[in-house]
Amino acid sequence: LMVWLRRCTHYLFIVVVAVNSTLLTINAGDYIFYTDWAWTSFVVFSISQTLMLTVGACYYLTFTGVPGTATYYALIMTVYTWIAKGAWFALGYPYDFIVTPVWLPSAMLLDLAYWATKKNKHSLILFGGVLVGMSLPLFNMVNLITVAGPLETAFKYPRPTLPPYMTPIEPQVGKFYNSPVALGAGAGAVLACTFAALGCKLTTWTYRWMAA
Repeated sequence: LMVWLRRCTHYLFIVVVAVNSTLLTINAGDYIFYTDWAWTSFVVFSISQTLMLTVGACYYLTFTGVPGTATYYALIMTVYTWIAKGAWFALGYPYDFIVTPVWLPSAMLLDLAYWATKKNKHSLILFGGVLVGMSLPLFNMVNLITVAGPLETAFKYPRPTLPPYMTPIEPQVGKFYNSPVALGAGAGAVLACTFAALGCKLTTWTYRWMAA
C-alpha cells in the first residue's frame, strides 16, 4: 500500500508542479505583447521561471535522490510549453512558436551542484539556487532575441481596434532599462535559494504525509 501511495503522490506532484510551471512560463518568450514594458516583463518572467524551475527540480531531485532528474523535470516543462504554445499557435493566436529550452542548462547546473557535493541537500539549496538564479535570465535573453519584432507582428495581424489590455502606454524608460539580465539574475539568485529549500521541504512533507 505504501509503495502505491508513494507512487500516486509522486505522479500527482509531477502533474501539479509541472503544469503550474508551464502556466507561469507560457508567455515568457513573447515580449512582443509587452513592447513598452519589455525589460520590466523580462525581469518578472525571468524570476517566475527561475522560481518554478527551482522548486520543482529540487523536489524531483530530493524525492528520487538521483542526479539528473532536475534536467528531466526541465524537459517536462519544455515539452508542456511546446504543446501549450502549439495549441495557441494552431488557433491563430500571434505567438512565436519558437520557445528555446531555457530551463535545461539551468537545471543541468542544479544537477551538477547536487552530484558534485555528493547529494548534500544544503549545498543544493545554496549553490544550486544561486546557479539557477544567476544563469536563467542569461539564457532567457535568447528568448527575447529570437521573437519576431512587434512591427512585423502588427502588420501580420492587423486589428481595427485594440482591446483595453493592449492599449499602448508610455514606456518606463530608465526603470529597469539599464540591465534586465543583471537585475533578474540578482533577484533570482536570492529568491531561488528560498525556493530550492521549499522544493526540498516538499519531499519531507510528502514522506511525512505518506507515513501518517
